[in-house]
Amino acid sequence: MKIVVITGSTRGIGLALAQAFLERGCSVVVSGRKQADVDAVVASLAESFEASRVAGKACDVTQPQQLQGLWDAAVERFERVDVWINNAGIAHGQAMLWEHDMDLFGRIAATNLAGAMSGCSVAIRGMLTQGGGAVYNMEGLGSDGRTVDGMIPYGATKRALRYIDDAIVKELAGTPVIAGSILPGMVVTDLLLAGLEGPPEKVAQAKKIFTILADRTETVTPWIADRVLANTRNGARISWLTNTKAAWRFMSAPFSKRDPLGLKDR
Repeated sequence: MKIVVITGSTRGIGLALAQAFLERGCSVVVSGRKQADVDAVVASLAESFEASRVAGKACDVTQPQQLQGLWDAAVERFERVDVWINNAGIAHGQAMLWEHDMDLFGRIAATNLAGAMSGCSVAIRGMLTQGGGAVYNMEGLGSDGRTVDGMIPYGATKRALRYIDDAIVKELAGTPVIAGSILPGMVVTDLLLAGLEGPPEKVAQAKKIFTILADRTETVTPWIADRVLANTRNGARISWLTNTKAAWRFMSAPFSKRDPLGLKDR
């Protein structure tokens, strides 16, 4: 079965993806900024799955040498990497651009954008050497070009990530390495719940949207894992929350009782 490396996988959708791949017989390398968090997750996963299939290494994706170290550690443990997922990212509460602390701009670009580019560079270089593999970037709000008030820093990085995804697909044409993107939709994690910070009217609007469109990680990640493992096409866009699905949810919202993680009560 395949060897999967996931950045930013000590919590949230990254951790849920790690569990989903392990459930499907894969070996998984988890990572996060702090070694203590990584060690705790590895120990926890080893209680439910074969310890020989779980590894971890601390990695700050804003530091290219640490991403290379993550690749090297994975290869040392499992001899190769079949799937690399750039999932690490940071978000923020809703606020107009001029209301944000400007220190955020560099930090979010360094993680969501430069971190993903460096991760792609490290993984693709290694996969070309080993003779194949697949790299995926985790897209999100803004990647399709739509804008949401108060989310410029985050949305801008995801919009740029779409450019990277499309360009890498072209650059990899004719090679044994494929690239693709994952669009998980609105998944209830710490990143998404950051949107519940800000002016009360913005928070109320966000809660309404989350109630209609958001899903639990355990609903989305098994579906994503299945499609990643089955995919052999360069340029695949694995999208959970399609326009058709979203439109249906809005239409049926007045009659629906869905309330992921009790957001109506927050």
